[in-house]
Amino acid sequence: MKRLIYLLMSLSFVAFVSCSDDDKETNKTENGHEYVDLGLTSGTKWATMNIGASKPQDYGNYYAWGETTTKETYNWSTYLDGNIANSDDCGTDKDALKGVTDIAGTQYDAAKANWGGKWRMPTKAQQDELRNECCWVWTSSYNNSGVKGYIVYKAKSSSDKGAKIEDGETPTASYSLSDAHIFLPVAGWCRDGGPDGAGTYGSYWSSSLDPDNTDSAWDIYFYLGYVCDSYGTDGSYDRYFGMSVRAVFK
Repeated sequence: MKRLIYLLMSLSFVAFVSCSDDDKETNKTENGHEYVDLGLTSGTKWATMNIGASKPQDYGNYYAWGETTTKETYNWSTYLDGNIANSDDCGTDKDALKGVTDIAGTQYDAAKANWGGKWRMPTKAQQDELRNECCWVWTSSYNNSGVKGYIVYKAKSSSDKGAKIEDGETPTASYSLSDAHIFLPVAGWCRDGGPDGAGTYGSYWSSSLDPDNTDSAWDIYFYLGYVCDSYGTDGSYDRYFGMSVRAVFK
């Protein structure tokens, strides 16, 4: 009888542990690259690191909008194989992206070209969703790496959705790195030569062209205490800039 009771207790313990493990947030992979489910309304899954990075705190590569490889110089004269001399050529026959309003899933998508599988660059709507539905917590040293940026957590309360938490502030709920999150390092951007602003601000391309300014595309831009959809309010940035790319899929 004692053996039977002990056996039942053991089985109950195993079942409890298994259930707990199933409930724990763990990263899964798509085509060899890790992603996180942040509980977003659209069901979009976000990669845990930038294209070209080997760990979350790495800056990774910089890409001009619509280009899928890196280069030494980022300006109009090198944009799209040098066919565009200046912004006036955007939208003309010199522009390989003439008439294209969103590059997600196309040959001009840096995420698809480099990672394959279901991976795509995020649309502006997907970046807006990330900004509005998650809790953004600034850190000056992600996972003790010394790298600054925002930890973007799956929000635990409605009041934390869209919150921007600076150093020393406290969100409504308690968060730790064991919770579902992605980290967006402040990798800066490339204009002409090497990256500018690395360690100060981050700028990540979306796949969406600005329909009111076709020489520009939408990005998500942030620094300590500030997150928006480009430099300034409701803006976009010249397509030739080299920026980070964080991939998504649905």
